[in-house]
Amino acid sequence: MSHAASVRPLDLRLPSPLEELPDGRLTRAGVRLHLKRDDLISPEIPGNKWRKLKYNLAAARAEGHHALLTFGGAYSNHIRATAAAGHCFGFATVGVIRGEEHLPLNPSLDYAVRHGMRLAYLDRATYRDKMSPEVIAGLHGRFGDFYLLPEGGSNAAALPGCAEIPGEIGRPFDLICCPCGTGGTLAGLAHGLGAGQRALGFSVLKGGQFLARDVAGLQRAAFGTSPGNWSVEYDFHFGGFARRKPALEEFIADFRARHALTLNWVYTAKMMYGIFALAERGVFPAGTAIVAVITG
Repeated sequence: MSHAASVRPLDLRLPSPLEELPDGRLTRAGVRLHLKRDDLISPEIPGNKWRKLKYNLAAARAEGHHALLTFGGAYSNHIRATAAAGHCFGFATVGVIRGEEHLPLNPSLDYAVRHGMRLAYLDRATYRDKMSPEVIAGLHGRFGDFYLLPEGGSNAAALPGCAEIPGEIGRPFDLICCPCGTGGTLAGLAHGLGAGQRALGFSVLKGGQFLARDVAGLQRAAFGTSPGNWSVEYDFHFGGFARRKPALEEFIADFRARHALTLNWVYTAKMMYGIFALAERGVFPAGTAIVAVITG
């Protein structure tokens, strides 16, 4: 989907910047690390949110839809990004939020509403069954026709946008890393790799072993096959999704002091902590060139 399709200005910084991260701990481990700064793509639709939405927006337009409906928690970046995308590309948007309404709205939901999104709420039991035909039919009855985006935006149409990341890097690398919540970014990244390159996802979920199945399923749905050039690391979730521990807080503060970059604690900080930990354990062979995707 081109910039020209936008009905309101959307300034996209593509390809996103690639920055080397000089750090003595990595140098001692024989590792060279570059950051793929997808967090700088757009302040409105940053990081993997734009990558995942790009071809979904094109599909919604091609299928004649005028509205997007998606799901998320009250602090969901995906809800916020979908509202911004609808605002920029001329779609009505509906956000189905887990749990009860709380007023005043938090900053994420307030942003979504200010960008034209209608909010609906599902109790947590119904929300767990949100993709069932019965719940979807009820939403159609309430909101009419819409293009359905899954929670987190990971579906077959999301993967081609993520698969474009490796081709933007423009320098040799051995391993590309990303945080994993729903697996869509990892699934797309791996598809875009060249011979001999691998992708490593860092689960931000406790008990995230299902991600391996989901990543493979997304790849088969999007591309017809699931290559063996990726894996998931499960040991750096720090208690589970949107949970953190003092060790992660200390790492974020130290990283900010060293590199003047504040890592998102829900996603990218867990990945970066894992990269440094694995490097210091000698998991990566000397000379390994790594790219870490800062997904926002």
